[in-house]
Amino acid sequence: MQTLTRADLCDAVHEEVGLSRQECASLVERTLDLIVESLERGETVKLSGFGVFQVRDKRARMGRNPKTGEPATINSRRVISFRASQIMKSRVHGAVNGT
Repeated sequence: MQTLTRADLCDAVHEEVGLSRQECASLVERTLDLIVESLERGETVKLSGFGVFQVRDKRARMGRNPKTGEPATINSRRVISFRASQIMKSRVHGAVNGT
């Protein structure tokens, strides 16, 4: 299993676009910052051909402590969900099946 890092993204942009490494790093960082800032405001972020990031509010609920089995309250919170686009799903499915 391989992890894609910010440095990997910067290198890929550098090779594809030809900007300096520092400019590419700045571009990648700014792009990620814009996504995070939008999610902080509760906005949906749609990256065409990639997928949709959404912030959802989960209500408080009762759960169980997995060690003791005791009931425990799970506080309400905001979570980020991601839904892959059909294009991405098709590409990943094709890669898994070797097509």
